[in-house]
Amino acid sequence: MTTPAPVPAEAPYVKSVLVLAVVDGQVLLMRKLRGLGAGKINGPGGKIEPGETEELAAVRETEEELGVTPLGLRRAGELWFHFTDGFRLHCAVFRADAIVGEPRATEEGIPFWFKLNAIPFHEMWADDIFWLPLLLEGDRFEGRFTFDGDKMLEHKIRVLRDVPGQGPTVDGCCG
Repeated sequence: MTTPAPVPAEAPYVKSVLVLAVVDGQVLLMRKLRGLGAGKINGPGGKIEPGETEELAAVRETEEELGVTPLGLRRAGELWFHFTDGFRLHCAVFRADAIVGEPRATEEGIPFWFKLNAIPFHEMWADDIFWLPLLLEGDRFEGRFTFDGDKMLEHKIRVLRDVPGQGPTVDGCCG
């Protein structure tokens, strides 16, 4: 009788950040030119480097990818992604109220400003339509998503509300 091979443990989550600058009724997005999601419209972001805080990673990634510095950063939410190939990603999502500099194209992406009522969700990851409107409304959120390649298989979103004296509570869930 042979002993079956051990089942590998799930891969750890890769820690990352995503930044959405919302200024004067518009959101700054980019068409990604390489990496995960190449060809899609998304906000600047990427992996957190060892020893780096989420906030420092958010500023660094925005500067590297669009040539601007985000100001007034605040954490809007958390997203967990599980891909059927085993890749797992945790993303801290930040909203910026202003930027310093003019967005410019880089090797990472091409910047675009979109009016809040004209966001091209059809060119973005399928999960964005569930949490980006919450960010734009000023809500805090948590989301969990399962993908097979580009196809979203499952999603769950929770809106978090701060209750004085209690901290964050779950306000709603969908998915």
